[in-house]
Amino acid sequence: MIHPKVRSRLRSALAASCAILCLAGAAAPAPLAAQEGAAAVQDVTITDVMLPLGGTLLRAPKLTASGTRLSKDELAAILKSDSSEPWEARLARLDAGSLTIPVLSSEHAGPGDDRQTVTYRDVVARDVKAGRVGELTAAGATVSAVTGPNRGYGTYGRVRATDLDLAALNRLYTVPGDGKGPVQKVYGTIQVSDVTYSDARGTTVKIAHLNGRDLGGRQIPDGWNGAFEIVAAGFQAPNDRRTFAASAADLIEATALGSLDMQGLSVSNTDPQGPVLFEIERATYAAGPESGTVLENTTVSRGSLRAHLGRLALSNVSLAPTVEALRKAAAGSENRPGFSDAEMRSLTPALGGMTLTDLSIDLPLDPEPPKAAPQDPRPATRGPAPGRPGSAKPTEGKVAESKPADAKASDAKPGDPLAVTITPPPIRRIALREAALSFGPPQDGVPTASRLTLTGLSLPAELVAGAPIIGALPAYGYRELNLDVVADAALDGKARDLSLRDVTVTGREIGTVRLTGTLGGIGPELFNGTLPAATMLMFSGSAKSLDLTIENAGLFERFLTAQSKDLSLKPDELRKEYVTASLLGIPVILGNTAAAKGIGAAMGQFVMKPGKLVLHAKSKEPAGIGFIDIGAARSPAALLDRLDVEAKAN
Repeated sequence: MIHPKVRSRLRSALAASCAILCLAGAAAPAPLAAQEGAAAVQDVTITDVMLPLGGTLLRAPKLTASGTRLSKDELAAILKSDSSEPWEARLARLDAGSLTIPVLSSEHAGPGDDRQTVTYRDVVARDVKAGRVGELTAAGATVSAVTGPNRGYGTYGRVRATDLDLAALNRLYTVPGDGKGPVQKVYGTIQVSDVTYSDARGTTVKIAHLNGRDLGGRQIPDGWNGAFEIVAAGFQAPNDRRTFAASAADLIEATALGSLDMQGLSVSNTDPQGPVLFEIERATYAAGPESGTVLENTTVSRGSLRAHLGRLALSNVSLAPTVEALRKAAAGSENRPGFSDAEMRSLTPALGGMTLTDLSIDLPLDPEPPKAAPQDPRPATRGPAPGRPGSAKPTEGKVAESKPADAKASDAKPGDPLAVTITPPPIRRIALREAALSFGPPQDGVPTASRLTLTGLSLPAELVAGAPIIGALPAYGYRELNLDVVADAALDGKARDLSLRDVTVTGREIGTVRLTGTLGGIGPELFNGTLPAATMLMFSGSAKSLDLTIENAGLFERFLTAQSKDLSLKPDELRKEYVTASLLGIPVILGNTAAAKGIGAAMGQFVMKPGKLVLHAKSKEPAGIGFIDIGAARSPAALLDRLDVEAKAN
């Protein structure tokens, strides 16, 4: 479920944060009575500090506490690695104006053969009182993973955190709880700059700035340390499916984050098929009733292929469905590794809506094959003959100079056959001005309603060549398509109906097609992945009603012109033939019923004066006409007898 690379980086970040905070947390105020009897305020230095914290070992060759009343022995006893006294009790006895650690290393083992070391420089904790640190800073850090499958190396720039509650941090990471207690705030703000990490697979991640606010959480049964170890290990032994699901659900429910702001993210990969670069100028997250995520100026490039998105916003995001699905898996009897496709869909977070603006995709044109040089019909000679046109003349006492291979085109004289003109490769661009997607509450991982709008979609017409219906547009003179799209649907799980409330496609100088209707026999099981959706739909689906509206805005005239040229007829002559075919041919094909004649008459009026054509069809049977019956119908007339049909034009 979690990629090893992601697990490794998550573990690295957590271990790094815990390393600084826990060791810096060795400073909290002593009770007032103890302070009164202590020695005067002084600076105390101890060496060779080593603290094991679960799978992480912290090392500090030197630690100096400034502005403290503790003696050297008292400070050493508090930071003793094998002390049996709980951390929270030790924190309560510490008080210092600052703690300074020139070098702090965090060594983490696991899972498996992974070994990672994070080394911080110039760590300083200031205003350490009452189990809290006013400010914690580090000048920078290096991350090194030299063994295991997730090998890599990275660096951090300056790190700064404020309003740290070290006692709360200790409780969350090491003390088990029931997951139902109050949220304990760990820090007020944290800032990290200039993050770079490269792994052995050739992937490099960079972050210019990362700012977080109001991070905290609840105590959970395995403690955060234990839960993170279980989730990072995935389904490896001794973990099982239920253990993994329970710990993942605990962590999601227990974590609280006020906001996150990340700037200058880039991910590059030296793929053998061509380097890939993914960039986000800024990503923000905010919690609360209208929680959401915003990505600004996202770019993906690979060779001549480039995609850019101005803004992407996700609103009303909720992890409640994810937690519910994990709890269900944790309580189940199945102990197999992994999750099925249906379970993966149920793990999907709820999303209220998504909007994006200014999307562009540049697709390179396929290069033309090189043309063969024209063949000289004259017999080949072994060398240039004297006096032959174009042959080189011998020079006396001089050596002919040749142009270097990298000579610039600007150095060549006009008319010089060696002059080279470099032109950029042509591109095809797909652009979208704005898109919006909204969802209703999910049922079994499937939204009960959805609405999609695409505004200002433009693309070269050649990209749709060969597609059904729309693929004929290039033949009618369209070089670029400019479209607006609306798709609005709702799923009624109890009635097993899918309502197509509005499906509209509008093309500039083309026209509009609008479709509404109701399909029966549609339920969430259609998307459970046990059978292909098309197979399920054929056997369970039915058509109950359909309303089709077609408005012409230039397409019919282009069609008529193109067909006239192919048939060597005048457009008016061809139009009359189509009118006759509509009035006489269509009723015959459809059974010559009253409904068939009405359809033919409406189509004839539309052909004569292309404007608007409206068709309404409703099944006479409440359950609708099954898709399998439609596919097996002997003739259109057999289907038309089972429908109430109305057609009109203009």
